[in-house]
Amino acid sequence: MSNPLTVTTDNPVQPRVPTRLSKISIVGYGAGDAANNLAFTTATMFLLVYYTDVAGISAAAAGTLLLVVRIFDAFADVFAGRIVDRTYSKKFGKFRPFIMFGSVPLLLLSAAAFSVPQIGESGMLLYAYLSYAALGLAYSLVNIPYGSLAGAMTQDSGERAKLASARTIGAALVSAVLGIFIAPLIVPGADLQAMFTTMTLIFVVIGTGLYMFTVFTTRENVKRDVTQVTMKQSFDTLKGNKPLLLLCLSSFLFLTGFLAMSTVQLYYLRDVLGAIELYPVLAIAQLVLTFGLAGFVPWIVRTFGKKRAYMGAAGIMALGGLIVFLTPPTLVPIAFGGMIVSYLGIMLVNMLVWALEADTVEYGEWTTGIRTEGITYALFSFTRKTGQAVGGALAAYGLAWGGYAAGAAVQSEQAMLGIRAATGLIPAIAGVLAIAVMVIYPLTDQRHAEIVAEIADRRLETGEATPIAPSLSTAAFTAHRTTSTTPPKRTRSPQQPTQQPTQKPTQKPTQKPTQKKEDPS
Repeated sequence: MSNPLTVTTDNPVQPRVPTRLSKISIVGYGAGDAANNLAFTTATMFLLVYYTDVAGISAAAAGTLLLVVRIFDAFADVFAGRIVDRTYSKKFGKFRPFIMFGSVPLLLLSAAAFSVPQIGESGMLLYAYLSYAALGLAYSLVNIPYGSLAGAMTQDSGERAKLASARTIGAALVSAVLGIFIAPLIVPGADLQAMFTTMTLIFVVIGTGLYMFTVFTTRENVKRDVTQVTMKQSFDTLKGNKPLLLLCLSSFLFLTGFLAMSTVQLYYLRDVLGAIELYPVLAIAQLVLTFGLAGFVPWIVRTFGKKRAYMGAAGIMALGGLIVFLTPPTLVPIAFGGMIVSYLGIMLVNMLVWALEADTVEYGEWTTGIRTEGITYALFSFTRKTGQAVGGALAAYGLAWGGYAAGAAVQSEQAMLGIRAATGLIPAIAGVLAIAVMVIYPLTDQRHAEIVAEIADRRLETGEATPIAPSLSTAAFTAHRTTSTTPPKRTRSPQQPTQQPTQKPTQKPTQKPTQKKEDPS
């Protein structure tokens, strides 16, 4: 069954979308995620430690706080996605204005979250809830546009893989700095409040510079028929987008395991293995893995495809988690090696998942005729934030279940078991479940290439674009051109005058219906 969908065309003549991005634009895009993680990774790695060891909030209360606020944050992503889809600037496009004007408030709120005043238990909890919720909302209003920007920069699978690698490298650099220079300072007796305040204020300056670099080195090259999307159009693109829904579920499971591990890895090294000095080594290992994998990601995608590579990477994470959980704390090298194995899988998943998400944008456009990067990325981010909420809360509840004693030199056996479960067992289970979901994921790289080609055909039929051929799928693209049937034309209304493709329209085109298609895969 096909359902007609009315589309208002604001850009009847579209230029060719470049298949290659400049190096400066790729680096600039990666700088944006480095800036994002000055707020996000800082909170992920240290906020629970700050709440329990500095502010004096109990582990159970902190766990509930993380769960509630991160779920609120997930809904904030949907709100941000709707704002993005309804916004368009002729000068800066749809996404970059949010990065430009939202960056400084985001970074200042990160500093505020690590500045809980000593105003009694209830007052501290209220401040922690409000400051963390404000940080989450500000992050959504910057990160949703940032994440959506990749899909608007290029439709080429290879270039998207480069952008995904660039943002992963940017995030890894920040994680390495935090692990090498900040984590070793978190020891009993240190003035942690002064350290966190100084750190977050420095990040305001550095992060602002990185965000501005992103704004002025990236461009939105993929043109859209509709610049401002209604709520109905936004959600119509989601309802039939099976690849997006499956990717969201798999990513939720993956993030649950990853956040459980990353939230308590400092506790694991310090209180279980008794080797906090290994934290900088872990950070360096993550950085080396990220740079090492980045060069191989295009080859991995060409050889195995993004779907199979993602599943293999999730399996590596699960294997590492089992090693961590089953290894006695006395066998430090093996246990630490298990963490490295886990991060090998985690880094690869993080490089692939953003390219997979961008592919689902074309699937939604193929079925409805409308590009909605904002709400697509928002739904994806919503499920990821929910996974982060569940993973972070499980980690904190593991501390509470084990009877973790803040500041104690030695933790009980049960406390160490809870930490080991959060660091190893939960990621192992989550990785296996994430793989199970992706088994039925239908959008292979070849199918995506066919969809992109068909979208280009539609625009050619209406004089709106020149062909776009994804470089990593040339064979599939050529096969589509020579064997596929001609896609349905989007008929023009009787009131709309006939126009030459290269002529500037003398009046705004009227509405044009396009048919909703069913994916045979």
